[in-house]
Amino acid sequence: MKATTNININNTMFYNKQNLTNNTLVQLYKQMLLPRLIEEKMLILLRQGKISKWFSGIGQEAISVGVTLALTKDEYILPMHRNLGVFTSREIPLYRLFSQWQGKANGFTKGRDRSFHFGTQQYKIVGMISHLGPQLGIAGGIALANKLKGDKKACAVFTGDGGTSEGDFHEALNVASVWSLPVLFCVENNGYGLSTPTSEQYNCEHIADRGIGYGMESHIIDGNNILEVYTKVSELAESIRENPRPILLEFKTFRMRGHEEASGTKYVPDELMEQWALKDPIDNYRNFLVEEKILTPEEDENFKNELRTTIQEHLNTTFEEETITSSVENELNDVYKKYTPLSAPPNSTHENIRLIDAISKGLKQAMERSDDLVIMGQDVAEYGGVFKITEGFVEAFGKERVRNTPICESAIVSMAYGLVVNKMKAVMEMQFADFVSTGFNPIVNLLAKSHYRWNQEADVVIRMPCGAGVGAGPFHSQTNEAWFTKTPGLKVVYPAFPYDAKGLLTAAINDPNPVLFFEHKGLYRSIYQEVPTDYYTLPLGKASVLKEGNEVTIISFGAAVHWALETLEQVSVAADLIDLRSLQPLDTETVYTSVKKTGKVIILQEDSLFGSISSDISSLIMENCFEYLDAPVKRVASIETPIPFAGNLEKQYLPKERFKDELLQLIAY
Repeated sequence: MKATTNININNTMFYNKQNLTNNTLVQLYKQMLLPRLIEEKMLILLRQGKISKWFSGIGQEAISVGVTLALTKDEYILPMHRNLGVFTSREIPLYRLFSQWQGKANGFTKGRDRSFHFGTQQYKIVGMISHLGPQLGIAGGIALANKLKGDKKACAVFTGDGGTSEGDFHEALNVASVWSLPVLFCVENNGYGLSTPTSEQYNCEHIADRGIGYGMESHIIDGNNILEVYTKVSELAESIRENPRPILLEFKTFRMRGHEEASGTKYVPDELMEQWALKDPIDNYRNFLVEEKILTPEEDENFKNELRTTIQEHLNTTFEEETITSSVENELNDVYKKYTPLSAPPNSTHENIRLIDAISKGLKQAMERSDDLVIMGQDVAEYGGVFKITEGFVEAFGKERVRNTPICESAIVSMAYGLVVNKMKAVMEMQFADFVSTGFNPIVNLLAKSHYRWNQEADVVIRMPCGAGVGAGPFHSQTNEAWFTKTPGLKVVYPAFPYDAKGLLTAAINDPNPVLFFEHKGLYRSIYQEVPTDYYTLPLGKASVLKEGNEVTIISFGAAVHWALETLEQVSVAADLIDLRSLQPLDTETVYTSVKKTGKVIILQEDSLFGSISSDISSLIMENCFEYLDAPVKRVASIETPIPFAGNLEKQYLPKERFKDELLQLIAY
């Protein structure tokens, strides 16, 4: 459908009061005036060296203010760098904003992030990360939760013209359209992505025209006209509350300052700056109010004086606030959300099932216990997933909670986070662990940092079917756990047995932190075990000692555990065999206790060697158990190539056949 528009940036601004009261008209002015006066003060402080950086929204206040006031205060809004009016219109105390910008304790991130990179559940604001795109998906997840709960709420998310070039923009709008999610995608088209003009960013006439491709309603709005912004967005927000659907809004506007103050505006033609200066949203609206005798110059001056006084008072409060301090312990403790794990011991009734069955049953029982848990992934609904783990789930829980997704891993990770922000839970299936690379950014930059940045849990489990041995080649066989074990804020679980898989998956779903749950495809249908029929959990971060001996410690996880077991059947070696089960957190206590007993260590893994988790485990042992070692720590892993397809080449790639010789060499050292 064609975007609607009724503006021409070259024309004089026209204001339509519609049915708005004079009080509302004045309040809209005051709400725009406050962020403008704050910005003017910030520019002075920047020149004085009292703040370090500033992203100016001067000239764009009508959009932030108009959109925010069009929503109710209990509806989420996701702003960007230049949306100061969002924060002030939500009536966040100014001293808290000033403290945030100065990295002080009264801010929202304990000094851990700057400027507008923060969120607050109290004011229903979700702040951005510098990668821009993921917040569009977060809004989709928030809107999905609103729709599932039937609470008739809208959600609005901001991006700029530059951000519309990111893949996340396409993914988020596509999913929102397919799922009819009640979200307003607000694009502030201010002419430049930093210094790159829109003519070098996209080749359509209007960004709103892209709505046609998404099957989405779209509108072009004069972003400098506060009445047009407020009335149109109010109308659309009310509409999507009753008739859920996404709408793409392109606000034509301009930023009168640089991308940030240090970048300047030398790349902007003088005549363009002059043209847009005539469309200043505050000056024009003030003149309209005065001409309509709704505001007098004296009242205007009083407003300015009152606001300037308030701004200075709050600044004084912030300047008097002590510089923030912390301890290493405090910093480490805030990486993960602390919680008391649910204790659900296994029952006495067991059944002999495969690894794949254990995962399916654990996931199903978790869905039965948590009505707010949503499963998302490619082909997970009627088809049951490519490995059939969710087969029958649609019949049990419905398509609202078991959702097929388009092929867009990045947006779905972000949407899972949005569900959590809006008080739900999410399990996402990566069809293959290899495909996680296309969702890497929101995992490591959004989920992992969420609790540390602004105390928001990221209760997302990402299931990761992985592993070689099934002739699937370079794109369907990786064990890429090392991509995530080095990222603070993520938990990584990698079971080798059905009993562990079921109990650890249910525990991961209970955990309020993001968990990467690796499931080895080669073990799905080849490994059987007696598994409790009822719901139970196992603690994350606790290894399992499968065999005990005093000659050597074998440390492993995943399919490699079974290779070690096979090898120990062939050789006369008394070994402690440790199945790590969880790679992050890592059970170093069990590892160190065994190493101190045996004096020799060999680490067996499926992943290639360099930069893998075995390197970290080896270093930890060397640093903490060196005096107990009778030989160097040995690591055995796959060769340093991508995983080949042909059976004989894959066999050569994997370390299974080499492990026996390496183990015997270590014993003989």
